[in-house]
Amino acid sequence: MALHPARSAGRQHRPRHPLHGLANPALGEDIIVPTERLATQPLPADTAYQLVHDELLLDGNAQLNLATFVTTWMEPEAGRLMAGCAEKNMIDKDEYPQTAELERRCVSMLAHLWHAPVPERAVGCSTTGSSEACMLAGMALKRRWVRRREAAGQPADRPNLVMGANVQVCWEKFCNYWEVEARTVPMEGERFHLGAEEAVALCDERTIGVVTVLGSTFDGSYEPVAEVAAALDKLQATTGIDVPVHVDGASGAMVAPFLDPDLLWDFRLERVASINTSGHKYGLVYPGVGWVLWRDQEALPAELIFNVNYLGGNMPTFALNFSRPGAQVVGQYYMFLRLGSHGFQAVHQASRDVATWLASEVERAGPFKLITKGDELPVFAFTTLTGTNAFNVFDVSRRMRERGWLVPAYTFPPNRSDLSVLRVVVRNGFSRDLAELFVHDLARLVPELQRQSGPLETGDGAGFHH
Repeated sequence: MALHPARSAGRQHRPRHPLHGLANPALGEDIIVPTERLATQPLPADTAYQLVHDELLLDGNAQLNLATFVTTWMEPEAGRLMAGCAEKNMIDKDEYPQTAELERRCVSMLAHLWHAPVPERAVGCSTTGSSEACMLAGMALKRRWVRRREAAGQPADRPNLVMGANVQVCWEKFCNYWEVEARTVPMEGERFHLGAEEAVALCDERTIGVVTVLGSTFDGSYEPVAEVAAALDKLQATTGIDVPVHVDGASGAMVAPFLDPDLLWDFRLERVASINTSGHKYGLVYPGVGWVLWRDQEALPAELIFNVNYLGGNMPTFALNFSRPGAQVVGQYYMFLRLGSHGFQAVHQASRDVATWLASEVERAGPFKLITKGDELPVFAFTTLTGTNAFNVFDVSRRMRERGWLVPAYTFPPNRSDLSVLRVVVRNGFSRDLAELFVHDLARLVPELQRQSGPLETGDGAGFHH
């Protein structure tokens, strides 16, 4: 979350219409909307609602937000279920035992979906999202490494974690917060994510694990988890160094099981110790809910699990957050119940079909080059062709925003900071009809952009933020 410094002087304005105060038509004349400090007097509920509602009109349209991976549409029935659970605290297992049971069912379903060797022995929990899930997985990797080193009488200082430069920022946070050296494999040439050889080259006896990403947020591509695992097998055979793999499947772990069932990336690979996903991404639930699972009880050190006597019940817990709403867990179980495996396959295949069609149309709509085609995650990235001097990707992003389309433009990290792209995320609810409107608007803008004397947007500071 962003940190917001307080402002010394606040703005003041009055509601646009005095009838917002229904009980007193003149009430609106006396209202000053507080922005920095609490007002002295309360407001009528309908007045407060209208004032906040009107300000939120300035937000972008979530349905047209092609930057976010987060679910922006659910069925009304799901919304009603979740609204009915908003007041339930997920941590109160004794008071809300059926909500806790739905969480257990979801963990079991994911253990089967991700091919845990003995699903009944897999352990996992819900989280507020993949960021928390990654923190928990990283903590387990570090603690297992420390325990092994101490048991062997070896020093347990200066641990490191190997990952690609395309990882989500939560992994950088983990390394910073838990004092782990981040060993990052840079992008090279047309390799925009982690490579097996490059990962192994950075591993040593102090490596607590390798993070692989199933569905890079930079371009939607899958990292070669099986190749990384095989390379680490060879490393262990030749050096004795045993490095586990964590799969950050924030998006792909809810896509690949349904669309790419033969792809080896999950617990079928013995070296995969843990997996996380975001229920609020391709798990099709409103934010925020994530999941993290370990292949068995040995993969999650017991000393990290707290047995808390809370409100009359003894409860094992492993989380960074304590109190949080149970609504999103209920929403996840609803989606599992509602769709089943065939339903998830149909929904995600529809998104992939739209993504691959849209990618091909974008390539035809102007001087654009595809970086990815939307055939792994339903996500693709594209840039301008070499020799396009009148405009750049940042100009395209700005002009598309005028029509309501929110399309992020950003620069890749080292060693490909010379490459700037636009990225389109296709989610459930983004239909072929909307895709056709997107292409029409893009094609209409290209001639105008080509008449520019040069790029109007520099893209300064436009690093990756999504």
